[in-house]
Amino acid sequence: MSEPKIAQKTPYPVNVEKGKTYYWCACGLSNQQPFCSGAHRGTEFKPLPFTPNETKTVYFCGCKGTKKPPLCDGSHRSL
Repeated sequence: MSEPKIAQKTPYPVNVEKGKTYYWCACGLSNQQPFCSGAHRGTEFKPLPFTPNETKTVYFCGCKGTKKPPLCDGSHRSL
């Protein structure tokens, strides 16, 4: 399996709405980070759906190395 491209070495803070589905870019190639733009086509990567249980600010992983996708777990600190 190939490695995703690091989009940025910090998380993306996003205000999300309860019940709305967001598609997190897992490949790092999207020009609409942290969300999927379809740039993964032709790769083994697929976007990851995320539907929050409440309206709030969440931190989507930008380095694509999180162990808790799609949210940041601090993995970028070891890059």
